[in-house]
Amino acid sequence: MTRTHRRQTACAALLAAVALFAALAMPAGASTRTLSFDGKKVAVPQGWPVYRLSEHPGMCVRLDRRAVYLGKPAGDQRCPSEVIGRQRAILVEPTSPASGLPRAGASATATASAGGSVFTGLGFDACTAPSSAAMNAWLSSSPYRAIGVYIGGNNRGCSQPNLTSSWVSTQTGKGWHLIPTYVGLQAPTSACTSCAKLNANQASAQGAAAASDAVTQAGALGIGPGSPIYFDMEAYTRTASATNATLAFLEAWTEKLHTLGYTSGVYSSSASGIRDLAEQVGTGYTLPDDIWFANWNGVANTSDPYVPANAWTPNQRIHQYRGGHNETYGGVTINIDNNYVDGATVGDGGAASEDDPVGWLDLAGSPEPGQLRVKGWAFDPNRPLQQVGIRLFVGGRAGSPNALEYELGPAAIQRPDIVGEFPEAGPAHGFEARVTTIKSGAQPVCVYAANLGRGADRLISCKTVQIPVAISLSNVRATRNGVRLRISCAWPVGTNCPGQLALRTRIKVPVPRGKGRPPRMKTVKRSLARRSFQLTGKGSQVFSVPLSPGGRELLRLRGSLRAQVVAAIPGGRRVTVVPLEHR
Repeated sequence: MTRTHRRQTACAALLAAVALFAALAMPAGASTRTLSFDGKKVAVPQGWPVYRLSEHPGMCVRLDRRAVYLGKPAGDQRCPSEVIGRQRAILVEPTSPASGLPRAGASATATASAGGSVFTGLGFDACTAPSSAAMNAWLSSSPYRAIGVYIGGNNRGCSQPNLTSSWVSTQTGKGWHLIPTYVGLQAPTSACTSCAKLNANQASAQGAAAASDAVTQAGALGIGPGSPIYFDMEAYTRTASATNATLAFLEAWTEKLHTLGYTSGVYSSSASGIRDLAEQVGTGYTLPDDIWFANWNGVANTSDPYVPANAWTPNQRIHQYRGGHNETYGGVTINIDNNYVDGATVGDGGAASEDDPVGWLDLAGSPEPGQLRVKGWAFDPNRPLQQVGIRLFVGGRAGSPNALEYELGPAAIQRPDIVGEFPEAGPAHGFEARVTTIKSGAQPVCVYAANLGRGADRLISCKTVQIPVAISLSNVRATRNGVRLRISCAWPVGTNCPGQLALRTRIKVPVPRGKGRPPRMKTVKRSLARRSFQLTGKGSQVFSVPLSPGGRELLRLRGSLRAQVVAAIPGGRRVTVVPLEHR
């Protein structure tokens, strides 16, 4: 093909793309006018403002507005951080189709240059990815090492001239951790009035489609399997129908990402989307692996009143604690939101699609005390027809001081669904196992796949599992000198089951409030007794808990007490109540 022919072909493709975007953006029946730019002509809606970017250096190219932009967006746009909305703008660039707008049928992927990694520390998000020069300035002088970047979605509000696979590779190589964010269809009652909304009758299909597109966009940026992608679900009014539709959408998003080898995250207001997700903990609903909650309380931590303390832990949360404002470092000003990050990001974690194993943990649960069941899949792209070994850690990640390690053997179970997504791998890469454990309570369960060729062993996933407390109390009764009860331990045969027994009560005592004023009554705790106990797995024994001298005196003075009986073992406890009478 000659140079002239190539130029003519490129020009024709550009005009076709511009015409398509203009057609999508213009209201039906709207009158139009024709503009000339860079030797081309394009019809645009009559009355829309037209901005020639060469005359407006640094202008934010906002895709959510009815406007026409002529020229190439600047690398350092001055965009507010909170821009979001249905893409309506028309962007005509001098040499390439509209940057930052969806490309119909885009499917090219870059070689993965970054994989998933956990980061803990300060981060920020901005509407458009800053230039490399700006990132360098902030790397040298800001407290931040993580940044949220908008990789796609039909409600992404800003153009992204800097966001390329080269930019991703450069920034992660320099030590930045990225938080890939996809701004797709919003809840039916979303606070974003200009956003495209999901359809309650098609929510699951739309969630799966969003995940597929997000993976395509991530792959084009060199963000490979094993990486997280966060769905941006802005605040919405919680109604029964809106909540059900949004949860169906997000569950399908998570399940599809898992099938494609990525981890799932969800960003939302803590009072709407995150609250709805948190209420699904323990119900069997497929939860996202990480949450990113907006609660602008100014506190840089990962605690939130709507999120249970034992959910999305460890290292599975991001807190956006302050909204849009300007900050300046190294002479570069960016409008940002503040985040405290303790969760999955894209960092210098190796090229998952080339060197490290990929896979997913489909299920982690505890069918009974002392038992764990896990199920998933994994394979090494370097040797896709061989089986990788699977290791399980209960109580933390590999290297955690209290984590227990289990070797599960090779991932060799037939999984036809995996070969459908990864034809080169073959079908025999599933694993499923049940193990006994002495852990109880909310425990992080982490699965690793052993590397077979280049690269390193890879963390497939961590999930928090509520393991039933392994002791039970029965035949609890008061005696003359204390309490007598039977304790049974459900841990495996041959294990030790040590614990502590305590008796305690609450009483009201008067607190003086000054001369002439009646005392204020205050409720206080009092210890009545304490002792240790020792059982073996599957064992049962009767124990007596005699009152301490102070406990006996308190019972004598009060005549009767309502005593709590607390039996505690590592990871959990059982509590019951017994009335005590002075005899």
